[in-house]
Amino acid sequence: MKITGYRCLRTYRDWGRPVGDVNGFIGSGVTEVPVVLLETDIGITGVGIGSDSGIDTLFPAIEGEDPRSVNALYDRMLSQVFKSGHSGAVFGGIGTLDAALWDLKAKAAGEPLWRLLGARDRFVPGYASGLDIALDDEALATFYRSMSERGFTAGKLKGGRDVDTDIRRLRIIADELGRNTSRPALMLDSNESWNLKQAVRYVSAIEEQLDLTWIEEPLRRWDATGHARLSSSIKAAVATGENLTGLEQFTPLFDEGAIDIVQTGAVWGITHFLRVAYAAHSRHLPMSPVGLTANPAVGHAAAAIPNHLSAEVQDIGAPFGVTISEEYADGGIVLGDQPGSGISIDEDAIIANQLTAPWITHDGPHVRSQRAGLRLVAE
Repeated sequence: MKITGYRCLRTYRDWGRPVGDVNGFIGSGVTEVPVVLLETDIGITGVGIGSDSGIDTLFPAIEGEDPRSVNALYDRMLSQVFKSGHSGAVFGGIGTLDAALWDLKAKAAGEPLWRLLGARDRFVPGYASGLDIALDDEALATFYRSMSERGFTAGKLKGGRDVDTDIRRLRIIADELGRNTSRPALMLDSNESWNLKQAVRYVSAIEEQLDLTWIEEPLRRWDATGHARLSSSIKAAVATGENLTGLEQFTPLFDEGAIDIVQTGAVWGITHFLRVAYAAHSRHLPMSPVGLTANPAVGHAAAAIPNHLSAEVQDIGAPFGVTISEEYADGGIVLGDQPGSGISIDEDAIIANQLTAPWITHDGPHVRSQRAGLRLVAE
């Protein structure tokens, strides 16, 4: 089997609610979803969802190769951008092609990806995450009530602006998830919006009233010393890593003991997730993939590692023209039996229903405030 070509599509996801974080939000709740289709000489097509950045530059590294050599091809893609570097957006392109390669490998074997990767159980524990900074209290309760009905017992709030507001909203989440457990797990994600002492004061104030399971991305992603000092100053675990692009970027944080919950962005692909997971496992640290909506195939990898804790579930739907062989029940994801990563694409429908809806807008969640970490008074 040889890789012969690729096609790129753009579809969209309608979240049905505004989505975002402390850095901004998408009011329409509609966002673009890139899809990459890898073609082979035997007619099997691999599907990757996530990012199509740099695909033209990366494809020569895998063209004509056997897609089953996934690990070697992953390193070839890294080498392909040796001079310019693989960090940033191009790492998303590598992740999408990597997901398509794993999809091809599992399809060629006639097995669902979770089984090919060595998982025993198709169930992936998860937690609910509403990307909910723009939701009012009523909409916040409605979202977590719907997730509670699917058995979820843990939830993550987007916050970081005002501690009293976040405490009130964490209580709303606790009330809804409390239908399934007397002690729901509560997490707060501040998306790199604080400096160290802000984080200590903020989290300590929350911990006076609530049991916070983890604080996510409290500081800049590369601040190993700061994360280590924060972890030793609070009771909550420190979770970070979703924006680190490459195993090598985790090394300083591992060396400093800066991470309690190791995260990777699902958009960065399966091989990256697996490599970080085993590095974390060697340090007795749990793994938690972020944003499986961006790359559902990573859920299969989560089922296969020994140190998976919980995966972020932001939405139970799928992008337009995309069908995913999985269900949400019992507080997690039940992966299907379809060969490959379980993603089917209705290419004709997608082409006929194009909709421009970018994540990256001037007031969207991927543009950090210039004053983040530099405020004396919460806004």
